[in-house]
Amino acid sequence: MSTYLRNLLHIKKNQRTLDPRLAIYYITTHCNLNCTYCEDFGAQRNADATTSMLDDAKKILKIIRDGVDNLWITGGEPLLAPHLLDLLDYARDDLLFREISLITNGTLLSQNLDLLALVDRLIISLDSLDSSALESVSLKNEQSQNLIKQIEEIAPLQKEKNFKLILNAVITPETLPNMDSLINFCAKNKIWLSFSPQAVNNWIHFDLATSAEYRAFIKNLLERKKRGAPILGSNIYLKTLLDQKPYECYPTIIPRIMPDGWLIYPCLPMEKEGGEVGGRPVNLLNVQSWAEAWQIAKERYGEAPSSCTSCFQQCYAEPSLMQAHPLAWISEYIRTGIDLGTYAPG
Repeated sequence: MSTYLRNLLHIKKNQRTLDPRLAIYYITTHCNLNCTYCEDFGAQRNADATTSMLDDAKKILKIIRDGVDNLWITGGEPLLAPHLLDLLDYARDDLLFREISLITNGTLLSQNLDLLALVDRLIISLDSLDSSALESVSLKNEQSQNLIKQIEEIAPLQKEKNFKLILNAVITPETLPNMDSLINFCAKNKIWLSFSPQAVNNWIHFDLATSAEYRAFIKNLLERKKRGAPILGSNIYLKTLLDQKPYECYPTIIPRIMPDGWLIYPCLPMEKEGGEVGGRPVNLLNVQSWAEAWQIAKERYGEAPSSCTSCFQQCYAEPSLMQAHPLAWISEYIRTGIDLGTYAPG
């Protein structure tokens, strides 16, 4: 809460480099899938994939915890990291992160059910219930059916294990026609559901951006949310997807750290652009504190840019929008019990 309030003061002073509210740690860049919409990792296109060693990962998380309360573990596919459970246990019991989230494709979940007691949020990527649609973008039929069954089995464990189960769906031209059934599935199983449109170079896929069906679906999301559907996305975010207008992005709210400790600053899209707008200015294994790392990053790349081509992915848009609109943030927290200012599936 203190970081959120401090950032509101920064915004009031027209400052753009805000304090982090969560950190995303890529425990591995290995993945066992090759999703067509993924622009970062994949089983067949990531020749330089890396996984952190446990001792190094602990040191990295210790530095992160020095400055950040909320932790996301992602990949690649984090369940491919052999020390994932040990690291989650360390993050919870030793470092005392306030909230720990894990995002996974879920295909290896049946072998790792102990993690349910170690996370506050488990986010599983599932883009559709239609096997043909899933096969066209991510999962083979046998994988998708096993995953859906697994989700149905762990959903009733949320209260017992004290975690929230969330599905995150990427809207693609292939998955769009069957999205309503996914909403119904989540309502039936008491699961929250979030959405992001397929991105191409940070913009909404052209076939979606120009589609009347896509616009109708987003309007339907807003209406179903109003009627109580378990949709995890603010009205502001959903209207941003509908209008496709740039918003004020504050990327330093959600810094990303690679498996070997390199901090990406101010954000992944700007790092990809290269040049002097962003990159990997400091390795957390080589500093003594988060403040030291953050100072090195700002000295190397300066303040976050005052304007950029806004991403329309929930991982950047939602935290930025919630930070800039405190009444909407409070409203969503009352509705869901989830802080959308620290929700970053991606």
